[in-house]
Amino acid sequence: MTASHQKLAVLLAVVFLAAWSAGYAAAQENPPASTPMDPATATSEFGEGMLWYDATALPIDGKGWTDVAVYYDRLPARAEGVVRPPVWGLSRDSAGMAIRFLTNSPAISARWVLRDENLAMPHMPATGVSGLDLYVKLADRWVWLANGRPSQATMQASLATGIPEGMHEYLLYLPLYNGVSSVHIGVNPDAVLAAPPERPETTRRPVLFWGTSITQGGCASRPGMAYPAIVGRMMDRPTINLGFSGNGQMEPEMAAFIAEIDAEVFVLDCCPNLGPEEIAARTEPVVRTLRDAHPDTPIVLMENIIYQKGYFLPAARESYEAKNAELKAAYERLVAAGVTNLHYIPCDNLLGDDAEATVDGTHATDLGFLRMAQAITPVLNSLARK
Repeated sequence: MTASHQKLAVLLAVVFLAAWSAGYAAAQENPPASTPMDPATATSEFGEGMLWYDATALPIDGKGWTDVAVYYDRLPARAEGVVRPPVWGLSRDSAGMAIRFLTNSPAISARWVLRDENLAMPHMPATGVSGLDLYVKLADRWVWLANGRPSQATMQASLATGIPEGMHEYLLYLPLYNGVSSVHIGVNPDAVLAAPPERPETTRRPVLFWGTSITQGGCASRPGMAYPAIVGRMMDRPTINLGFSGNGQMEPEMAAFIAEIDAEVFVLDCCPNLGPEEIAARTEPVVRTLRDAHPDTPIVLMENIIYQKGYFLPAARESYEAKNAELKAAYERLVAAGVTNLHYIPCDNLLGDDAEATVDGTHATDLGFLRMAQAITPVLNSLARK
């Protein structure tokens, strides 16, 4: 990068960030100042005539711990050997994480290095398993802009071009069922890349979701369509996705780690990975662990989804009904015992009633996840600070 490019970038940073912050301040009280990233920290080695910035220097949503083995892991390094091996392995997936940034670049590219060369699953496309998903904020809502479509473990892609002038705020969601060892964001050499101002104090704490493959995002077509991500955009609040495919089992070891997080709301969505007896045995201890650590934080229990075959097949219907009966009984026992700020979301409206919202009768499509978010978000909005 030339010295003239560096000087121009610094000048543009002052002009654009001052203008953007003025508008932002009109809507938020005393927003912190944004500092543009130093172009000297970027690299041009990835080409395309762009400067490439390491995303670890930008704010990230969806990361509950900093003491991790790899920056984009979902559990702390000390969880290895404490949680079961399948949970630890799945925690290396970057589900729910999203890079937040501002830029005035007319084009945005990304480079990401995946941990696993298996890019897709039979029932879930590579764009959801291993891809990126870019959203832009327009006024008071988040709008989809582009996705990164993986074809190999080391990927580089142009995400968007022809972007209108001005400073814009973006969310870049990371893969749901794969991990990343590095992510770089590419912008024009004379453009500014910066961290957005911190969210207001009332919307800074995350909503934490603990659950199963459905929570993790199976089988969204792209990362931004997992239901915790949709809820986050609807609430304009960070979320933490602790969905573990086949392994959201309300275990005390995981509950102890989750209790370390200062969440706005805890949402437990583990029933699909448990039998009725396990739900009966594990729900109350887990809730008490969270309540002991967070006396006033809302805790939400979510029923098992309606297995879509259950509309026709008695065995499928009886399976989820038995699980939900045990969850409801545990909820009622906890309330009767004096546990406060405990809430309950029934399954009735999670996927709709037309049996058209899943890939395989259990795992949601984008339509299913949108319906789940539309059912869950009003409950969470009523519990979260305003």
